Amino acid sequence: MSIWATLAGAAAGLLLGGPLGALAGAAAGGAIDLGVRRAASPERRRVAFTIAAIALAAKMARADGDASPAEFATFQRLFHVDASEAGNARRFYELAQQSVAGFEAYAEQAAGLIGPGSPLLEDLLDALWLIAAADGFDPRELDYLDKVAARLGFDAAAAARVRNRHTAPADDDPWTILGVEPGADAATLRRAYHALVREYHPDRHLAEGVPAEFIRVTEARMAVINTAYARATGRAGA
Repeated sequence: MSIWATLAGAAAGLLLGGPLGALAGAAAGGAIDLGVRRAASPERRRVAFTIAAIALAAKMARADGDASPAEFATFQRLFHVDASEAGNARRFYELAQQSVAGFEAYAEQAAGLIGPGSPLLEDLLDALWLIAAADGFDPRELDYLDKVAARLGFDAAAAARVRNRHTAPADDDPWTILGVEPGADAATLRRAYHALVREYHPDRHLAEGVPAEFIRVTEARMAVINTAYARATGRAGA
């Protein structure tokens, strides 16, 4: 069953509770238990991740006062929304998009259910940056992204690492992405690269609860890491 079919039912709300469950229940048109529940299963983590991503993406689209078609198109591309499921996806998106208010509760529940600052939530934050970039960064969107990052459990350094992947790269960007000092030797680069592959490989994120429909974000991040490693090793060998 696709994640969209799961979210279309009130069961998604019952599975989670709290503000994320309330959004699922509203989209399904059913009453739900609002008690917050822990994500004790991969399915619950998968549903929690997806509803949080939809809610936070939709509210960010309102942050600059102009929810553009380009932002929703990017959302659809990242979430791999098939035409047959577009109605379910849009229903969730439009419900959450009614105002920017309330994003804090969504982000905080996601952190509690999935784990503050976890790789899965880094996927979510990456997606928000990609959607914000669709029509150019607005200062209000950047402020929103900083606040969401903090509520998701990322400290300033971790939030800056994600930001650096999406803003104008500096000349030493490969080193920043790999987390090493400029001019690091080949052995240091190799260790850093393999550590990132272990942490961010799409297969790991699928196992931990990222829906298959959303795996494009982790694939895009791995492409950035691979490119950075190739550039850095090319310079180290020059």
